[in-house]
Amino acid sequence: MLFNLPNFLTLSRIFVIPIIVGLFYLRGDEARWLALTLFILAGITDYFDGYFARRWAQISPLGRFLDPIADKLLVAAVILILVAKDQITGWVVLPALIILCREVLVSGLREFLAQANVGVPVSRMAKWKTMLQMVALGFLLIGNTADPWVTLVGEVGLWIAAALTLITGYDYLHAGLKYIVSEPPPAPPVKSKPAPGPIAEPSRSVH
Repeated sequence: MLFNLPNFLTLSRIFVIPIIVGLFYLRGDEARWLALTLFILAGITDYFDGYFARRWAQISPLGRFLDPIADKLLVAAVILILVAKDQITGWVVLPALIILCREVLVSGLREFLAQANVGVPVSRMAKWKTMLQMVALGFLLIGNTADPWVTLVGEVGLWIAAALTLITGYDYLHAGLKYIVSEPPPAPPVKSKPAPGPIAEPSRSVH
């Protein structure tokens, strides 16, 4: 089934992105806290869509396709809106840039390896990286509406997440490097067909 609960939870992380972005353009602290609430709920669905898919045997190609895309879209959208609203400034832009570049790199690597019928499993460290960057972005979402230490915790968490991003990105690249640099297998030799013999002219009877 394409439209089951796990896939619905995955899609909800995509549908909530414009709502979170729109809340940043509203005045008042309530809008920021509501954006944080939606972001937390979206992060929770990242666990439960996989849990229910395995528990109810509802793993589908659509779910495997959308799950990593939904995570990357959500993280990228929040990072971009935080930079646009000057919640991420200065040197803190660097870990945000590392995270975005890594997501593009891994997405391209997965697409390449998929064409080679090679699967790249998600490592435990990659899961920790995802959780840490979601927590860090959650702290940065409320920004100036809370105490200054909240922003500081978010910035430190983003640096740590960027470090884990580099490590896990290298792991993915190293795992697929042998398929990237390997020479293609030689093409099978083409068997040449024997040249056709001369066509004999039909004999003529002599009268």
